[in-house]
Amino acid sequence: MEHYSCTYCDTPLTGMRYVLRQDQPTCLTCFEDKFADKCYECNKPIGTDFKDLSYKGRHWHEECFKCWACQGSLANQQFVGKDDGLYCPTCYDTNFALRCDRCNNTFKHGQQKFEYSGKRYHAQCFLCAICQQSIGNNNFVPREEDTLICMPCYNDNFAKRCGKCAEVRIKLVTSVVVTTN
Repeated sequence: MEHYSCTYCDTPLTGMRYVLRQDQPTCLTCFEDKFADKCYECNKPIGTDFKDLSYKGRHWHEECFKCWACQGSLANQQFVGKDDGLYCPTCYDTNFALRCDRCNNTFKHGQQKFEYSGKRYHAQCFLCAICQQSIGNNNFVPREEDTLICMPCYNDNFAKRCGKCAEVRIKLVTSVVVTTN
């Protein structure tokens, strides 16, 4: 044990802290210089006394692992990766999340989204212009720009009827695409 030393610099390791790397004793200085991951934010080595947080092959010191927008800590928090950046859920929603074309609020992850004519709507925003009920997956008729009428309201208010029996003669039906974000 009196000749137990670092494989790379020959520093004696007896009574010292060291790292066994591939069964080779390595002093902390050599480990940090040669093998420690570099922090993506500050570019300094992440030594043995620091927590190494990693995502998609990049590494950070715990104090460097921050939201790219608000600079709040992401350590022990949920976060979202976008392009090369990392964001807290609030900043991600503010900057990147899809928005409803009616209320302009964001779609949360897993929330149902209705799409029609290039526009996206929350279920509570995808409403009949007459009865204000959710159209959901039901058939509807578009009237004018951004005005949707559910089939019962269309039939009651706009549909052509048979002069003899008053039954609806023509039903116009349009469908919607429903996705989950």
